[in-house]
Amino acid sequence: MRLHTLEQLGQNGGLEGARVLLRLDLNCPVKPDPENEGAYVVSDDTRVRAALPTIRYILEQTDKLAVISHFGRPKGKYDLKFSLSPVAKCLAAHLGKENEVLFVQDSVEEPAFHLTRKSRDQLVLLENLRFHPGEKGNDKEFSKSLCEGFDFYINDAFGACHRSHASTVGMPEHMGRGKIGVGKLVEKEISALEPLLRGPEIPYVVAMGGSKVSDKIEVLINVLEKCTHLLIGGAMAYTFLKANGIDVGTSRVEEDKLELCLQIQKKASERGVKLLLPQDHVVAAEFKEDSPAEITSGAMIAPGKMGLDIGPQTRMQYKSIIASAKNVFWNGPMGVFEWESFAGGSRAVAEAMAETSASTVVGGGDSVAVVNKCGLADQMNHVSTGGGASLEFLEGKVLPGLWVMRDY
Repeated sequence: MRLHTLEQLGQNGGLEGARVLLRLDLNCPVKPDPENEGAYVVSDDTRVRAALPTIRYILEQTDKLAVISHFGRPKGKYDLKFSLSPVAKCLAAHLGKENEVLFVQDSVEEPAFHLTRKSRDQLVLLENLRFHPGEKGNDKEFSKSLCEGFDFYINDAFGACHRSHASTVGMPEHMGRGKIGVGKLVEKEISALEPLLRGPEIPYVVAMGGSKVSDKIEVLINVLEKCTHLLIGGAMAYTFLKANGIDVGTSRVEEDKLELCLQIQKKASERGVKLLLPQDHVVAAEFKEDSPAEITSGAMIAPGKMGLDIGPQTRMQYKSIIASAKNVFWNGPMGVFEWESFAGGSRAVAEAMAETSASTVVGGGDSVAVVNKCGLADQMNHVSTGGGASLEFLEGKVLPGLWVMRDY
């Protein structure tokens, strides 16, 4: 699929002085501001930092830039918890222009292109698009109203490209060919993920964690066509183990996915893929951060205990396999990484990926939080901001936000 890039749109001064509407994914985690009661601050600025190359490139061409994004799931109405105000401050700090990011609470009352005209040398950031029901509903009038007066629409929100919303589909449809393009982050994401979809150099190791098999069915099936090793961790491992007749105590299990797990294992066997399950665990009696952790001597978990992380033996095995890989893709933590007693498995995978000479891709979501927490993000070849979009891309699905941007 051919997509127009920023550089192509900027050829022969195409972006100079133009009014540019930039769709970003600024859906950043926030936490209460300790210095300002009732306010919030960004707790993980990964997505803000990822957007900076595109923002800076555009600002070199024009001073008429409006940025739009979603944040959380406010259900079509204003909710302070989902305001982009903390993100505006974070963005300003990164740009070094604390007084030059104009945050607009209501873009409907005053169209964005008017604001770009009035506020030269300022970047305009509009409030959360999802405060308007027209965003998720892909309302044509809502799309048209936000696009009014702009010369170009740029999509650099890879993490939202799997959504058919007004800001990802409706707006580029309204703008039309020749006035739309993708930003540097989208280019980077596609460049990193496409080789994994086409067929990467082997050994190709996929480490898959997280809580549910049901969340990863399609991508599990699709990666089996390409990978040589599939390393299973997280709570989804207990469903696989129980499907194989192994007692898992009170661990989280999707009872309706037991047969599916066996089918996935059968497919792996038929494809010659080595599908590995945890051989030991870190367990506890309760799902609590301070619950005493114990290490099992094997794959079985005793009654009254629940698995909360992969054990030391499994970590060593997984690290060894990653060390010999040519390509590694990781999505989903190996345990409850937020709690130190149960973070060792996820840390082990992150460290193994940092140490290997293989090409390494971290597939968004909580896996990004793990590598950031470990301080290893810079040692990965690519850390995706995509989350669900990354997985759907690797499932082979057509992402609506990219399809609408295609250049015939």
